[in-house]
Amino acid sequence: MNDEQKNTLLRIARDSVEASVKGNPLPSIKVGDAELVEKRGCFVTLKTGENLRGCIGQFTSDVPLAVLVSLMAKSSATEDPRFASIRITTKEFDFLTIEISVLSKLKKTNDPLSLRLGTDGIYIKKGMASGCFLPQVADETGWSKEEFLSYCCLHKAGLPAEAWKDKDTEVFLFTAEIFWANYKDIQ
Repeated sequence: MNDEQKNTLLRIARDSVEASVKGNPLPSIKVGDAELVEKRGCFVTLKTGENLRGCIGQFTSDVPLAVLVSLMAKSSATEDPRFASIRITTKEFDFLTIEISVLSKLKKTNDPLSLRLGTDGIYIKKGMASGCFLPQVADETGWSKEEFLSYCCLHKAGLPAEAWKDKDTEVFLFTAEIFWANYKDIQ
C-alpha cells in the first residue's frame, strides 16, 4: 500500500474509534481506491504506550477493506473481551496508537516450524478451539518458533502447549502489511 492508502485507513480507524468511544454511529465510509475496496482481512490494534488496549480482526471479509477497518476499530475500542471492565475513554486519545495489519490469505502448512518469525503470523485450529498471533508478536516477545506456536496453542486457543504438533491440529500461516500512527498525529 502507498502512504495515501495507509493514511486513509488510519483516518478511518481513528474516526471509528472516536465515534464508538463517544457512543456515536460509525462514520460513513466512501473510498474509490481499488485496493481499499478489496475484500481482505485485517486486525486493528490499539495501545497506550506499550499497553495493549484492544485488538480485534478477521481473516476474511465480505465487506471492503476500508469498511472492515472501521468495524474492527470499533470492536477493538469497545468490544475486546479482555478489556470489558476498562474500556478506552476519550482521555486516552492523546496517548493512543492505532496499528492496522492488512492480512494475506491463510495458507495451511504441514510444517509449522517453516514459519518465519517476524514475517509470518499463525492461526491454529483444532476442533472448535482456535487462536492466532500476528507476525509482530514474535518481534515483541523474542520467542523461538516453538515458543510462538506453543504460546498460541496454550494462551490463545486454550489447547495444550504442544497441540501444534498433533496431526489433527491445523496450522495456517499468513503475512501482514503493518502500519501505525499515534492517534493525535493522524490527519
